[in-house]
Amino acid sequence: MADCYTIRLANCAFFARHGLHDAEEFLGQRFLVDAELEVETSAALEEDSIEGTVDYGVAFKVIEEIVTGRRRVLIEALALDIAKGLTARFSQIRLARITVRKPSAPIAGIFDHVEVTVEHRG
Repeated sequence: MADCYTIRLANCAFFARHGLHDAEEFLGQRFLVDAELEVETSAALEEDSIEGTVDYGVAFKVIEEIVTGRRRVLIEALALDIAKGLTARFSQIRLARITVRKPSAPIAGIFDHVEVTVEHRG
């Protein structure tokens, strides 16, 4: 049996009010989150049971509550809070790699998005 496996939640989209500028708090914007979770293998895989593993529906809700909760100035801080929240909720997570994308960052220029990735060990 492998000693870990990976769960990925990709492009989870939320409306929130993070950022340095007052206009970002007032107007809000869309944020996209990817969560890559390295999960410790348990008997749950052999038993085909949700008990003892990471329920990704619950993981999505954890991410949603953090992103739509209190405002953060830095998306780096937001990513770290998500990683900590997931590892606190699921003891099976060895490593949470969280990417937060901000498509409408207030930068004078043409770009697709700004993104940061943070890793946190459970």
